[in-house]
Amino acid sequence: MASRSSRNVSKILKERKPFSILLMGTDTGALGRKDKGRTDSLIVATVNPKTNTTKLVSIPRDTKVVVPGDRMPYEKINAAYTIGGPDSATEVASKLLNVPIDFYGVVNMGGIKKMVNAVGGVDITPNLTFNYEGISVKKGKKEHMTGQTALQYTRMRYQDPLGDYGRQIRQREVLEQILKNGLKISSVTKYSDILKSLDGNILTNLSFEDMMTAGSAYRGATKNLQEDTLQCDNATVDGVSYQVAPNGELLKISNELRESLGLKKSPTLTKDQKHINSNSGASSDDSIFTDNTSVNNNDELVSN
Repeated sequence: MASRSSRNVSKILKERKPFSILLMGTDTGALGRKDKGRTDSLIVATVNPKTNTTKLVSIPRDTKVVVPGDRMPYEKINAAYTIGGPDSATEVASKLLNVPIDFYGVVNMGGIKKMVNAVGGVDITPNLTFNYEGISVKKGKKEHMTGQTALQYTRMRYQDPLGDYGRQIRQREVLEQILKNGLKISSVTKYSDILKSLDGNILTNLSFEDMMTAGSAYRGATKNLQEDTLQCDNATVDGVSYQVAPNGELLKISNELRESLGLKKSPTLTKDQKHINSNSGASSDDSIFTDNTSVNNNDELVSN
């Protein structure tokens, strides 16, 4: 069990103040995988009951970062969980984005299936047509997905013209529907049954009391869901492909999250952000990363 945020999060929830949670999806728990795995998806969610908004920001899994305590000078951010568990992943995300992370939730592949089934399935309108591992979806055609179908829908990557960014968009779609359907549940017994069904597939530092408080007091925050992605540039460093966050883009996303939590915006990146971001070495000949201020060609990769 990881330590909590330095903030008094139980008090924050009881007073209905904005809170944040790092949602992580690991590539284990289904398809025969039993190892600890890496985090295929990382999403920082901020929930603000005053503005009735929930903001979801995806962090590309190949984002180049420094992982505190690691023997390597830099890693892909999806390795942080493998290196130090949810504590490490939460610390890296918090320092990278300059926001407090109040809670974390780690769900493996098997957990995604069970979560979707537990809330009665999810309604998804795909943004592209594809066939993948037994499922077939059509762009623009709304489909009610079971846990298995939703799992396959979120796993497909190589047929998507946006690659991992496209998969992140689909992961957020499923997550949004799970949130919406889950917050419609008012029965304590039902919540308890859902948690029991997820035993062994989900790891979180949210207490049952905190979950119930959030489920009742923050229900309206799902009325306005805002999505974004930390847009990065492709970069090759020492022969390895990474995603590198330009300073300007990182500051923009950081301040959007800070604003959603009711925190003061920062005029510049913090010392921790510059250190964790680790973009100074991304200057190889085959890299499109050219400076620290803007994203070169990924403007189309954000789904608003």
